[in-house]
Amino acid sequence: MLKNVLEAIDKANAADPTQEDGQPAALIYGHRMSEELGRLFPNASEALTIAARGQHIERWIKPRKTYPEGKAGYHAWRRDLARHHAERVGGIMRDAGYPETDIEAAAKMLRKEGLKRDPEVQALEDTICFVFLKWYFAPFAAKHEDDKVLDIVRKTARKMSDGSRARVLEEFDLPAPLAGAFSA
Repeated sequence: MLKNVLEAIDKANAADPTQEDGQPAALIYGHRMSEELGRLFPNASEALTIAARGQHIERWIKPRKTYPEGKAGYHAWRRDLARHHAERVGGIMRDAGYPETDIEAAAKMLRKEGLKRDPEVQALEDTICFVFLKWYFAPFAAKHEDDKVLDIVRKTARKMSDGSRARVLEEFDLPAPLAGAFSA
């Protein structure tokens, strides 16, 4: 079942019109999520494994530019995306024969319900943060002012578990102001 679900998520993400290194960006992101989850949480449940792969499923169908500018528009976009991801992944899991308990567990993770309280929701968030730091942080930082970069790093660190923040300090060579966000 798991293999079929991951393949269905990959098939959906292969339709992403945004390309990265000559491949659909969502497909690459899903594989990066799976790779990091396997490295950080090698004993992850199937529901967490599926949530990680499907965390950005079909993200391009709800473009940020279709929402109002500003914080409220950004939060509405993120909330709508989380619901879409949960519904889409849930449908794939249902088609593959997963029980509703597993489908709801993955959906809860994708909606980030229970962050800091539910270990699997937190594991998904920690994985998301590692993927951001490993593959997307440097290009982001190159396009933004130092104060904006520091703000994003602080927000990223706040979402992470204590153990994962400590691991960031072990694995990444961050300048002192940025490293300070993970040691707080």
